Amino acid sequence: MHATTIQQAIQQLKESIFVRVRHRALLQYIEAPSVDETQLFFLLLPSLNGELWHDELQESATTVGIVQASLFEHDKIKEKDATSKEQQLTVLSGDYYSGRYYEILARAGNIALIQKLAQGIVERCEQEIVAYEDTYRTMEQWVDSLCLIETAIIRKFYEAHSFSKYSAVMMHALTIQRLQNEMYTLRGHAPTAVGRAMENCFGQQELTHLLTVAIETQQKLLTDELATLQLSEAVQQFIWQIVKVETR
Repeated sequence: MHATTIQQAIQQLKESIFVRVRHRALLQYIEAPSVDETQLFFLLLPSLNGELWHDELQESATTVGIVQASLFEHDKIKEKDATSKEQQLTVLSGDYYSGRYYEILARAGNIALIQKLAQGIVERCEQEIVAYEDTYRTMEQWVDSLCLIETAIIRKFYEAHSFSKYSAVMMHALTIQRLQNEMYTLRGHAPTAVGRAMENCFGQQELTHLLTVAIETQQKLLTDELATLQLSEAVQQFIWQIVKVETR
């Protein structure tokens, strides 16, 4: 397994997602669906690590990618302006992608995965709602929320297909990536709703320190998990590249 092979697998899954949700009218007004390649990598992690992988699993991974695309489209909506044609079509595209994933799984009779993904969507949305509540939360609570937002859908996919041994590595890596993004936006870029809520809790200077500590803690936890989970060298290097840390 080489980095090139990993990237090819990700691109193949990405194209499969695009084919399933491509809609001519939507593409006239809005961009192609947003698909996070890091999320796709972790969807494919069991396959990339040599687990038995068949067409049904690839189909399941594709539908989970569609779910993620749906959620990303809704995340694009401006908080105070959803009246333009572009904004309205972005909402519709998210709904359209949701309908496509339900249709694919229902046609395949994969009710168990539908149930798991529904649970993951609820968990994710509950944590996003927290950002709009005017209550104080500790940094540990914020990290837990960000972890759930970033990982709930893939974790449910793992549970549905008995791949839960990969959950801890996935969760730490994606949490690091999200914390790094929050740090980036804190330094003068457009903040997320969660980022604004965290800054309201702690102030910019204290939040910068807390994010730094949280990233270092998650990196240590990821290192420990990778030491116990047998992954190929190429896969481990790919994970460290994702979280922008040199290979241990």
